Amino acid sequence: MDYEKLDAEAAARELPTLDGWELKPDGDAIFKSFTFKTFIEAFGFMTECAMRAEKLNHHPEWSNSYSRVDVLLTTHATKSLTQHDFKLARAMDKAYGRRN
Repeated sequence: MDYEKLDAEAAARELPTLDGWELKPDGDAIFKSFTFKTFIEAFGFMTECAMRAEKLNHHPEWSNSYSRVDVLLTTHATKSLTQHDFKLARAMDKAYGRRN
């Protein structure tokens, strides 16, 4: 898969299109914590997002602690942000919106 690295300006333009995502200080990843009422809601969110990530062939770094899911998105092939990170972030926001 071909990944085009986003420069700092492009990433800065994309970030405001997302809900609550933060740019990591080094500028090569975005991060967000999602909070749910229960573990099963958090796990359902992860399951839905895992299926979307598989379709995009772009997989998150994430962790789950009871009702919280922490997500870090970066493109390992370029060691930077690409449009794939922002596509997956939007899909995750959409999945979260269906649960809250």
